[in-house]
Amino acid sequence: MEFGNHPAKITSDMNRYSFIIAAALICWSASAGQLRLTLSPTLDDRPLALDSLRYSNDAGQIYSISRLSLFLSDFTLQTSEGHFQSFPDSVAWFDVGQRETSLMLSNIPDGAYTSIHFKVGLSEERNKSNPWIHPANHPLNPNVSGLYWNWQGGYIFTAIEGLYREAGSKFTKGFSYHFANNHNLTPITIHAPIRMEGSTEILLNLSIGQLLNGEHLIDFVKLGNSTHSRPGDPIAAALKRNFENAFSIQAVQSLLPEALSKSNVEPLYLPDEYVPASFNTSRRFPIPNLPKDNPLIQSRVQLGETLFHDKRLSADLSISCASCHRRDAGLSDPNQFSAGVEDRKGKRQSMPVFNLAWKSRFFWDGRAESLREQVLMPIQDHLEMDMPLESVVARLQNDEDIQRQFEAAFGAPSVTTEKIALALENFLLTLTSYDSKFDRVLQGKAIFTEKEQRGFELFVTENEPRSGRYGADCFHCHGGPLLTDHGFHNNGLDVHPTDIGRQTTTNNPADNGKFATPSLRNIALTAPYMHDGRFETLEEVVQHYSSGIQRSETLDPNLAKHPQGGLGLSEVDQTALVAFLKTLTDPKLDQTGDRNQTIAATQ
Repeated sequence: MEFGNHPAKITSDMNRYSFIIAAALICWSASAGQLRLTLSPTLDDRPLALDSLRYSNDAGQIYSISRLSLFLSDFTLQTSEGHFQSFPDSVAWFDVGQRETSLMLSNIPDGAYTSIHFKVGLSEERNKSNPWIHPANHPLNPNVSGLYWNWQGGYIFTAIEGLYREAGSKFTKGFSYHFANNHNLTPITIHAPIRMEGSTEILLNLSIGQLLNGEHLIDFVKLGNSTHSRPGDPIAAALKRNFENAFSIQAVQSLLPEALSKSNVEPLYLPDEYVPASFNTSRRFPIPNLPKDNPLIQSRVQLGETLFHDKRLSADLSISCASCHRRDAGLSDPNQFSAGVEDRKGKRQSMPVFNLAWKSRFFWDGRAESLREQVLMPIQDHLEMDMPLESVVARLQNDEDIQRQFEAAFGAPSVTTEKIALALENFLLTLTSYDSKFDRVLQGKAIFTEKEQRGFELFVTENEPRSGRYGADCFHCHGGPLLTDHGFHNNGLDVHPTDIGRQTTTNNPADNGKFATPSLRNIALTAPYMHDGRFETLEEVVQHYSSGIQRSETLDPNLAKHPQGGLGLSEVDQTALVAFLKTLTDPKLDQTGDRNQTIAATQ
């Protein structure tokens, strides 16, 4: 990987590295002495149910939790003899919604322990360290936890977000508490008998009732509905005090052997001879979790590019993948709904296909959990390419040139559905975008205009009248160098959505109207906007967040905390925000080369 002001290059060798498990810094083996810490948040003495507007506090407010994500670090066990078994490099990321709930510690001597110690948050050294050097599965990799405060620096120690309703009111508002900064680093000590015999698990309880409704009541109205933990902030101070008594040990139990098993991932169908392909990115981007079973190699990337432009993947030979992901439109489609075979129209706007290496769920509703799964769906979709996969294989298998490309990419000329998916995945992973005026400003190579600078300030500033800040709050969903949190949010388009979005995948009513957060990179190229392409211009998009927010039970808390309608930005500030968004365009989006060619359509 190259640093400085040059793009970093990650070769397929990265796929052979063995990185630390997600949620821990410590590597572990299957030997005796493993300790797994599993976090179990509770509310009203029952497991916390996300997005359930049913909990109450002493202020008479009804509330729900939609996000609970936190760092714990520096774990230590105290023996019955008074000695300490420390793990100074240990860091755990726990996220209820992402189902990241465990940390594994290793090489712990058997015996009796009387207490466990840890901290809520990160040490100052770790908090101020370079976040972009952490491996793909490391909890401090910003793309893993989503808790790095990119524009301010440092990490969010705990993110607690949700909705609340005042007593006697039917009007739902949002709250967003981001507990951070080193003056809020909170030591925790739990005294309890812990017996280590081989592999053991501690069930660690976090009482949300104690955290929000404990000795220091968090009143969403009186204290405020948002905090970014600046010195002297009463919400952060109350959270810190409440954290001290919010943890307890639910149980200590033996850990079953299957919980310690590890599976080795081997590359699929590697040819005897191959040349690794480069993965070009910025040194300011997180290290991506490239698939270890599908390393980037030049012949496979080239085959994937061929297939991406091949109209034989459609039933009537009229369109290819590239037809709906045009380079002149930021690798998306300038039409509201893409035209499939026989000019059939889809129901959602085509998403751009750059920087997919950092995504883990695909489509507007997240129904595909891998890129290789995603690439096959449009081929089969009746409204898109409408082509049975076995028919695609039959068409390609009769092409000698294609057979040669498959042999170079996979070591054998046979065409299969799996290999088609692997090749398309390989190619799409190489489509990265990281060079815009915005990036060059951060590097000191360019300067914003006065209007662009104002737009940037609005973009990265929270709208928190309580603390005298009146920004646009964009960074909550579009923060970081990728300019997306890769989450799913209801952004207030409709009170009663006709397209229920993420709910179609999860069947969870709490996901009604939630859609994937698109990256704002190249946003000036990718009109129209939103999942249904309802907005034709960036001005319309900004106006929506300023005055067009529609409130519903699943509206994102970071929008629901604002006044009715939205942010209430002035026309001058709306214009400035649009000016900044236009600095996110990458002039070298087609860095991999624009083929401008069509594969001959043959039966």
